Formats: sequence, C-alpha cells, structure tokens
Amino acid sequence: MVSSTAPRTALLASRMRFEEKRLLEVLDRRGIPRTVIDTRTVRHHLNDTPPPWDLVLNREISATKALYAALSYESAGVTVVNSAAAIETCGDKWRTSLALRAAGVPTPPAALALTAEAAEEAAEEIGYPVVLKPLVGSWGRRVALLPDAAALRTVLEYSEALPSPLAKLAYLQRYVDKPDRDIRVIVVGGTPIGAMYRTSDGWRTNVARGATTTSCPLTDDLAKLAATAARETGADLAGVDLVEDADGGLQVLEVNHGVEFKGFQEAHADRVDVAELIVERLVLHREVVES
Repeated sequence: MVSSTAPRTALLASRMRFEEKRLLEVLDRRGIPRTVIDTRTVRHHLNDTPPPWDLVLNREISATKALYAALSYESAGVTVVNSAAAIETCGDKWRTSLALRAAGVPTPPAALALTAEAAEEAAEEIGYPVVLKPLVGSWGRRVALLPDAAALRTVLEYSEALPSPLAKLAYLQRYVDKPDRDIRVIVVGGTPIGAMYRTSDGWRTNVARGATTTSCPLTDDLAKLAATAARETGADLAGVDLVEDADGGLQVLEVNHGVEFKGFQEAHADRVDVAELIVERLVLHREVVES
C-alpha cells in the first residue's frame, strides 16, 4: 500500500520490453495508480484539457517522439521523466559533448563539421583513428571507426546521399584505445546505483550488438563522474557510458536518456533492482537533478 498522495503515473511507450514490464510490475506492487499510453495513439491539441496524470515515465524508443511528447505533457503541467530538456541534450551527441566540456568532465576530443570538407579538416586536427557518429542515434548504428582520410571520405559520401539534412553533419570523436570493454553507470535521481562492464570482441560494446555484461565495481571516481555527467545533461534517469583510457583514466563518451537496463539487471542479479529504484526515487519520492 502507498499513500493516497502517490502520483497518478502514465508510462509512455510504443514497445513493451523487459524494462517497461518491470516498471509496470513495480508500480502495481506499490499500488500506484497507473496507465499505459501507446505512443502510436497520441495526439496533442493546443486546447487540450490537462491529462489526468501527475507524472509520465517516458519510455518511447524514438528520441524525436519522446522529445515532442515530453514538450507537450510538460506544457500541460505534467512532470516527465526524462524531461524534454534532458532528451534534447542527451539525444544529441554534440550537445552532450558541449555540456560535458562546460562542466570539466573528461571526454574525448570531438568536433562538429557542417560539411564533408570541414569534416576532413576536423579529422586531421583530432588525429586518426576517429569515430564518426550520427548526431542522433543509439545501439551503435551508423557508427564507424575510421583509420584514415580515405575511409572517412567513403563514409561521408554515403552520408551526403542520405535525405536527412542532419545526416550530412559530421560528429567526430577521437578514438580511445581502450580494453575490449566499456562501462555503463546507471544514475537515478542524481545517485549512481551501480555499474557494469560491457565486453565485446569488436570495438563497439553495445549490448544490442551482442556485448556481454558483468558487474563493475562502482568506485568513488566512477560514481562522481557519472553523477556529474547526469546532472550537467539534466537527466533524472541516465545511462552514462565511460571508457578506460591508456593512462588508466576514465572518460565519458555519452549520456543516454532512454535507459535500457536488462543487461545491467542480468549483471547484478537481485543485488540491485533498477525498476524498484526508479519508482522509489523518481515516482514516489521525487529526487531530481539540478543542472
């Protein structure tokens, strides 16, 4: 049982994955009034009456749809996790890099180039090998590790043929010579709740691409960096990706707003219950980050 003041909660999603099912299980077990909103049915009108929810857990996998849904619900006075501002920052790799740099968070050298010609110059300035990433995207799609200018030119020619103007912008990041793994820290309400290694035979370590997950010790340095990265990007719920560099230091690569935690949960078993902590800290007792 919970207090009658428990917020009326909606879960917004177009696909019911492990994470969404777990969140609904916890909401139901806690007796929190909840509903599920299928993103595919959503319409927002300027003269809409306020929706009958106090809080929306935004689990939409499309960053664009998640952003506009958050903007619309927030304009009606509804709290959204994550907020539109957090989605705008975390969902754009250049905005994320700018936020991290402004806060003094260690992150690999990166550049944004508005044309293919400028991208070639930027890559030379950063130094090969470089990683070319789409400004918006996840799961390691359209991410390329490029050893030299010829390889970069080939990928840029492909990008130039894509219809989206955004695809023609080049986000370049210096490749970090790391072990065959990276680190994901999940931050809930400003507090890191645990870390995992993602290990792969290839250079990309996305779980969606077959990386395996194991528990990683949450050191003070790791926790501090992850908490700062989440705070500076405004994410109440964040998946902070870090790498260990050749000098043994840590660098933040990205901050994810649409956190998937199945692999994390498997790595930690019952030692950490991510869905439980999300509901406890972000629904029942709102612990928000202040950027």
